[in-house]
Amino acid sequence: MVLEILNPMHYNITSLVPDTMPVATVPILILMCFLFLIWNHEETSSIPGPGYCMGIGPLISHGRFLWMGVGKACNYYNKTYGEFVRVWISGEETFIISK
Repeated sequence: MVLEILNPMHYNITSLVPDTMPVATVPILILMCFLFLIWNHEETSSIPGPGYCMGIGPLISHGRFLWMGVGKACNYYNKTYGEFVRVWISGEETFIISK
């Protein structure tokens, strides 16, 4: 009798989850994906530089300027993207022009 109570096959776990849960989650997941696509959408720029990517690009760009210094970071971006580059410093779009 004790073994019957402790047997995990005795309980039906699927009966604990309501049947309406998958029906309600599908529209919510579709809405979340749609909002994520709208939030992640960015205008394509003809100026080369690191991408925006939900605000991560500006954080990485600003961190690189703080970590490497202005001179080394400018040289890095000029080697990577060319002589006219768009980066973010303190959350503001900044253009680096050099030759």
